[in-house]
Amino acid sequence: MSLYDLRLKSYKLPLIFQAMAKTNVSRATRVADQIRMEVAEILSRKIKDPRIQFVTVTDVTVTADLKIARVYVTALDQDHFDQVTGPGLKSAVGFIRTELGRRLNLRYTPELVFFRDTSAEYGNRIEKLLDSLHEEPGEPGPLPLS
Repeated sequence: MSLYDLRLKSYKLPLIFQAMAKTNVSRATRVADQIRMEVAEILSRKIKDPRIQFVTVTDVTVTADLKIARVYVTALDQDHFDQVTGPGLKSAVGFIRTELGRRLNLRYTPELVFFRDTSAEYGNRIEKLLDSLHEEPGEPGPLPLS
Protein backbone atom coordinates (compact mmCIF):
# COMPACT_ATOMS: atom_id res chain seq x y z
CA MET A 1 0.00 0.00 0.00
CA SER A 2 1.49 3.31 -1.02
CA LEU A 3 1.57 6.53 0.95
CA TYR A 4 -0.96 8.00 -1.50
CA ASP A 5 -3.49 5.23 -0.67
CA LEU A 6 -3.05 5.85 3.05
CA ARG A 7 -3.77 9.54 2.59
CA LEU A 8 -6.98 8.77 0.69
CA LYS A 9 -8.22 6.45 3.42
CA SER A 10 -7.53 8.90 6.21
CA TYR A 11 -9.06 11.89 4.41
CA LYS A 12 -12.35 12.99 5.91
CA LEU A 13 -14.98 14.93 4.07
CA PRO A 14 -16.02 18.30 5.45
CA LEU A 15 -18.94 18.15 7.85
CA ILE A 16 -21.42 19.58 5.35
CA PHE A 17 -20.70 16.76 2.88
CA GLN A 18 -20.92 14.12 5.60
CA ALA A 19 -24.42 15.32 6.49
CA MET A 20 -25.46 15.25 2.84
CA ALA A 21 -24.17 11.71 2.44
CA LYS A 22 -26.15 10.47 5.45
CA THR A 23 -29.45 11.73 4.05
CA ASN A 24 -29.38 9.20 1.22
CA VAL A 25 -33.01 8.07 1.15
CA SER A 26 -34.09 5.59 -1.49
CA ARG A 27 -36.66 6.54 -4.06
CA ALA A 28 -38.99 3.78 -2.85
CA THR A 29 -39.01 5.36 0.63
CA ARG A 30 -39.85 8.80 -0.76
CA VAL A 31 -42.61 7.38 -2.97
CA ALA A 32 -44.00 5.37 -0.04
CA ASP A 33 -44.16 8.50 2.10
CA GLN A 34 -45.94 10.42 -0.66
CA ILE A 35 -48.41 7.53 -1.15
CA ARG A 36 -49.09 7.48 2.60
CA MET A 37 -49.97 11.18 2.63
CA GLU A 38 -52.10 11.03 -0.52
CA VAL A 39 -54.03 7.88 0.49
CA ALA A 40 -54.72 9.40 3.92
CA GLU A 41 -56.13 12.50 2.27
CA ILE A 42 -58.20 10.48 -0.21
CA LEU A 43 -59.64 8.34 2.59
CA SER A 44 -60.52 11.34 4.73
CA ARG A 45 -61.88 13.69 2.06
CA LYS A 46 -62.93 11.81 -1.09
CA ILE A 47 -64.37 8.50 0.14
CA LYS A 48 -68.00 8.74 1.23
CA ASP A 49 -68.42 5.07 2.19
CA PRO A 50 -69.54 4.85 5.86
CA ARG A 51 -67.58 1.61 6.30
CA ILE A 52 -64.31 3.48 5.77
CA GLN A 53 -64.85 6.32 8.21
CA PHE A 54 -62.25 6.91 10.93
CA VAL A 55 -59.45 5.04 9.16
CA THR A 56 -55.85 6.12 9.74
CA VAL A 57 -53.00 5.25 7.40
CA THR A 58 -50.04 4.33 9.61
CA ASP A 59 -47.44 3.12 7.14
CA VAL A 60 -46.82 2.31 3.48
CA THR A 61 -44.14 0.02 2.12
CA VAL A 62 -43.40 -0.15 -1.59
CA THR A 63 -41.56 -2.83 -3.51
CA ALA A 64 -38.28 -1.81 -5.17
CA ASP A 65 -39.91 -1.69 -8.62
CA LEU A 66 -42.76 0.52 -7.28
CA LYS A 67 -45.42 -1.87 -8.57
CA ILE A 68 -47.03 -2.89 -5.26
CA ALA A 69 -47.74 -0.70 -2.24
CA ARG A 70 -48.69 -2.29 1.07
CA VAL A 71 -50.84 0.20 2.99
CA TYR A 72 -51.15 -0.40 6.74
CA VAL A 73 -54.26 1.11 8.31
CA THR A 74 -55.92 1.26 11.70
CA ALA A 75 -59.58 1.89 12.32
CA LEU A 76 -61.33 3.45 15.27
CA ASP A 77 -63.26 0.21 15.76
CA GLN A 78 -60.61 -2.51 15.37
CA ASP A 79 -63.05 -5.23 16.44
CA HIS A 80 -65.10 -4.92 13.25
CA PHE A 81 -62.15 -4.38 10.89
CA ASP A 82 -62.36 -7.78 9.17
CA GLN A 83 -66.15 -7.67 8.75
CA VAL A 84 -66.74 -3.98 7.92
CA THR A 85 -63.69 -1.83 7.23
CA GLY A 86 -61.62 -4.42 5.33
CA PRO A 87 -64.30 -5.17 2.71
CA GLY A 88 -65.00 -1.42 2.42
CA LEU A 89 -61.35 -0.74 1.62
CA LYS A 90 -61.28 -3.65 -0.82
CA SER A 91 -64.27 -2.25 -2.71
CA ALA A 92 -62.78 1.26 -2.84
CA VAL A 93 -59.27 0.23 -3.91
CA GLY A 94 -59.99 0.99 -7.60
CA PHE A 95 -61.18 4.52 -6.85
CA ILE A 96 -58.26 5.15 -4.50
CA ARG A 97 -55.75 3.92 -7.08
CA THR A 98 -57.30 6.11 -9.79
CA GLU A 99 -57.12 9.18 -7.54
CA LEU A 100 -53.57 8.30 -6.59
CA GLY A 101 -52.62 8.03 -10.26
CA ARG A 102 -53.94 11.54 -10.88
CA ARG A 103 -51.98 12.98 -7.96
CA LEU A 104 -48.63 11.21 -8.36
CA ASN A 105 -46.36 11.71 -11.32
CA LEU A 106 -45.34 8.08 -11.78
CA ARG A 107 -45.20 5.93 -14.88
CA TYR A 108 -47.13 3.15 -13.14
CA THR A 109 -49.54 3.63 -10.29
CA PRO A 110 -48.75 0.99 -7.68
CA GLU A 111 -51.27 -1.73 -6.92
CA LEU A 112 -52.63 -1.04 -3.44
CA VAL A 113 -52.96 -3.83 -0.89
CA PHE A 114 -54.47 -2.87 2.47
CA PHE A 115 -53.41 -4.53 5.72
CA ARG A 116 -54.62 -4.09 9.26
CA ASP A 117 -51.85 -2.54 11.36
CA THR A 118 -51.40 -4.55 14.53
CA SER A 119 -48.36 -2.70 15.88
CA ALA A 120 -50.38 -0.80 18.52
CA GLU A 121 -51.93 -4.02 19.82
CA TYR A 122 -48.51 -5.65 19.87
CA GLY A 123 -47.03 -2.68 21.76
CA ASN A 124 -49.84 -2.79 24.33
CA ARG A 125 -49.27 -6.51 24.84
CA ILE A 126 -45.53 -6.00 25.39
CA GLU A 127 -46.21 -3.14 27.80
CA LYS A 128 -48.65 -5.31 29.76
CA LEU A 129 -46.07 -8.12 29.96
CA LEU A 130 -43.39 -5.70 31.17
CA ASP A 131 -45.75 -4.29 33.80
CA SER A 132 -46.54 -7.79 35.04
CA LEU A 133 -42.81 -8.45 35.51
CA HIS A 134 -42.45 -5.47 37.85
CA GLU A 135 -45.36 -6.45 40.11
CA GLU A 136 -44.76 -7.80 43.60
CA PRO A 137 -45.92 -11.43 44.08
CA GLY A 138 -48.60 -10.50 46.64
CA GLU A 139 -49.58 -7.22 45.03
CA PRO A 140 -52.64 -7.27 42.76
CA GLY A 141 -52.16 -5.93 39.26
CA PRO A 142 -54.12 -3.08 37.70
CA LEU A 143 -57.77 -3.75 37.04
CA PRO A 144 -58.66 -4.44 33.42
CA LEU A 145 -60.58 -1.67 31.69
CA SER A 146 -63.28 -4.05 30.49
